[in-house]
Amino acid sequence: MIWETLYSAKRLGSSGNTPLGIGRGAYIRDYDRVIFSSPFRKLQNKTQVFPLPGHFFVHNRLTHSLEVASVGRTLGKLAGEKLAEKHTFSEEAEEFYRFELSDVIQTACLAHDIGNPPFGHFGEEAIRGFFADFFSKWGTFDLSPVQVKDFTQFEGNANAFRILTSLFIASGLKLTYTTLASIVKYPVDSLNGFQKGDFALKKSGFMDSEKAYFEEVAGSLNIPQKGKGYARHPFVYLVEAADDICYRIIDLEDAYKLKVVSFEEVATLLRPLLKGSSFEEYFDKQWGKIEDEEQKLSLFRALLINYLTQECVKAFIDHEKEILEGNLNKSLIDLLDPSLQEPLKALNKFSVDRIYNHPMVIEKELSGHHVLYGLLEDFCEALVTQNSERSKKILRLLPVKLSHSVYADLQKIVDYISQMTDDFAVDLYKKIH
Repeated sequence: MIWETLYSAKRLGSSGNTPLGIGRGAYIRDYDRVIFSSPFRKLQNKTQVFPLPGHFFVHNRLTHSLEVASVGRTLGKLAGEKLAEKHTFSEEAEEFYRFELSDVIQTACLAHDIGNPPFGHFGEEAIRGFFADFFSKWGTFDLSPVQVKDFTQFEGNANAFRILTSLFIASGLKLTYTTLASIVKYPVDSLNGFQKGDFALKKSGFMDSEKAYFEEVAGSLNIPQKGKGYARHPFVYLVEAADDICYRIIDLEDAYKLKVVSFEEVATLLRPLLKGSSFEEYFDKQWGKIEDEEQKLSLFRALLINYLTQECVKAFIDHEKEILEGNLNKSLIDLLDPSLQEPLKALNKFSVDRIYNHPMVIEKELSGHHVLYGLLEDFCEALVTQNSERSKKILRLLPVKLSHSVYADLQKIVDYISQMTDDFAVDLYKKIH
């Protein structure tokens, strides 16, 4: 891949006659389109990790996405400047990397969770589990193997690409090729994805219905094929790094606020990450001046995000050749200095043991699984048995008209349910049952 061909202001599904926004570049317009969209607003009532308790503020998908976008903007700015300093670009390319790459990464970060269903990643498991049972009971109709996999291996990343392409085009929100390419972490379809040992193909990035859209984007940006999929677009590594940096720190902070973990445990985990950094001396000076524990955590957060952001940019530049060749099979955070890897491993293990498997998280996931499975059962069974009065009434609840394609109609049901907020899904399930 070549840096000069990896960006384009052309919009998917656009004739090119869209009036330009006054004072706004193409990529900041992408940001505005995402942030004003309905799927993005719904993230305010979708769980990040912990249930939304009301009297305590913890992160939801929307606040998480906004923070990831903030970190992504800095990653894009720093990486773009370093690339412009390192290479002799055309005037247009230098302008993009110095001043516009930050807009692209910020927007892609903003949209990175837009395809996640209610109740976090366990919501994905509920959808996968339901369709495995559904096809076992009713058969696969006229669906091709890849179309069946789109449901039995439902993936939030692929759903995000569907929302930002098929559904956004229908509503007029046509994004640039550059922004769209930057969110596809796994550039492969569901039939050829989910390959163990292949970093870029371990999940899926687009459904069969959006395959032509991805091929159009890849062709325009000269993203080469790699095995049964495609090479990762280089900007994806920066988007992924922003997410990796944020959730590792923020999930701990939320756990402390909910008294799931103690302040001492959090400090013990985070302090080694600053050891040997340029921020260590400043941290030690400020630490003794602060008495409030939440303010101390804020200091940790600010310095660690700053430090890890700089280190991830360094890893991005150091591994530029592998990235452009499509051969980098690690995330940027996994390429950081060996002195950071042990503290990061300890942090990851602690988070899995004490946070992601905490009873309140498990209870939320199990209840969410029950709700999503139940709603899918209601609507998909109604699709098969359309002649019953109950089925007719269930299907009238869908906000879109059904077609004569089972694949398209099942997607419409999944579109409807996967874009629900946690509360709306629970409320609808209660009303129906």
